[in-house]
Amino acid sequence: MLNVAIKAARAAGAIINRAALDVESVRVSVKQTNDFVTEIDQAAEAAIIETLLTAYPGHGILAEESGSEHGAKDSEFVWIIDPLDGTTNFIHGFPVYCVSIALSVKGKIEQAVVYDPTRNDIFCATKGRGAYQNDRRIRVAKRTRLQECLISTGFPYRPGDKLKTYLNMLGEVMSQTAGVRRPGAAALDLAYVAAGYSDGFFEANLKPWDVAAGSLLVTEAGGLIGNFTGEADFMDHGECVAGNPRIYGQLVTTLGKYSKFAGAGDKASVRQASQVADAEDALAPGNEEAAAPVAEKTTLTSKRVKAGTTQPAATPAPGLPDAPF
Repeated sequence: MLNVAIKAARAAGAIINRAALDVESVRVSVKQTNDFVTEIDQAAEAAIIETLLTAYPGHGILAEESGSEHGAKDSEFVWIIDPLDGTTNFIHGFPVYCVSIALSVKGKIEQAVVYDPTRNDIFCATKGRGAYQNDRRIRVAKRTRLQECLISTGFPYRPGDKLKTYLNMLGEVMSQTAGVRRPGAAALDLAYVAAGYSDGFFEANLKPWDVAAGSLLVTEAGGLIGNFTGEADFMDHGECVAGNPRIYGQLVTTLGKYSKFAGAGDKASVRQASQVADAEDALAPGNEEAAAPVAEKTTLTSKRVKAGTTQPAATPAPGLPDAPF
């Protein structure tokens, strides 16, 4: 099954590499704001599905572009496919994207392939047999102190994503680590955690096809993966954190309060921190005009405001949208 998945990934990679030679001619459609699909996504997905169903016609399919349209509907074997993770990178010619294929058996991931066509790197794993990059066994990094670590992430990009909460979360991680990177393809980010190229990864608003293959790579390489509160059953939770066991634990400690599964007390502390940030930003030198609206939302005071002074209320221009954060 792993060999068939690798064959399918390489077939998709060949389509992607040919298109990358003249990426400006690729037709692009918009699924929603900042969420793109190209004819290459669709062609690569079709090649993967054809390869898999030719070998295993009784298996099910869950694919990013076509959903469950193909394959058996009630099979215990379901292939989870992202034909081109990092589409935005691809259409800009930025060479960080990959093909992701995983096999779920009775709800558990048992086979995984992440293929980077620009570098011809195959990351693969079979449950219980370890993770590999090409022919080399890979392991997660051995660092144990978060301040020495390089962490990867993904930024919010859709309307409705909680940008301010993410910025607070990012700020905490940045202040505790040696660096944060945002490559733009979650499946490849997880493969890099498995290979030890980065020490950890976190992101919200993910789909199963973004993380299915990468999750097995991480665990077979000796790492841990779960949601922000550390629950291992994370695939449909829309949030993901991964790393070696020590770094994973430290990231969960930092990120847990931002999880949608966090307790009421933790969520309240996040809201309070956001209000503090609002107040400090508004009362900073040069932002005096924004102070009055913020004062209406919070009882916080600042020593920067002299007693007895009145801050002028800001009057937003009619028709202008609110700032995103």
